[in-house]
Amino acid sequence: MPAPRFELARGWMGRVIGFAAVFAVLQLSWQALAGGAIERFVIHDATVVPATWLVNSITPAVHANAVDRTLAAPGGGLNILNGCEGIEALFLLFAAFAVAPLPWRSRCTGFLLGVAVVFIVNQARILILFYTYRTDPALFDPLHGIVTPIVVVFTVSAYFYLWLIHAGRPFGRDYLHRERSRQPKGQSTNRSRSKFS
Repeated sequence: MPAPRFELARGWMGRVIGFAAVFAVLQLSWQALAGGAIERFVIHDATVVPATWLVNSITPAVHANAVDRTLAAPGGGLNILNGCEGIEALFLLFAAFAVAPLPWRSRCTGFLLGVAVVFIVNQARILILFYTYRTDPALFDPLHGIVTPIVVVFTVSAYFYLWLIHAGRPFGRDYLHRERSRQPKGQSTNRSRSKFS
């Protein structure tokens, strides 16, 4: 394998390992917080309460209430359990930006905007599941277990990909080639890549 391609492969392998490590640490830390005040804030205050407000704004006759982890309403509600609050999608996004070949300012800005994306997508998911359970319960399980999780991950991944393009940073197969071509002769590839690490 030519040296430039080897360097490229090694760099991206390092990012993949870093991504997996960051995500694992976040996920294990979140599991350790189960049942505590932080989990309650994320599930009740940041997920159930906004979803309840949206339901009452869209369909006032439903008379929904935020009761602990439950979006409660006469005729059928929705329990928001650990894993249904969108935190895993947020961890995926954080891990992706943590290892992305972008300046730190761009990473932070992209992640903060991504938090809003995750929140909006997850709130939409909750509304879809809430109204589906009330109107067509047979569709609830496939939507809850298969369709909506895929849509959430796909949307977050698409946002991350578009942010990389928007940030104007090279990535992909010709990443190393572009960086090498920008440097004067004799300057090392490793130095040219350092500003993106």
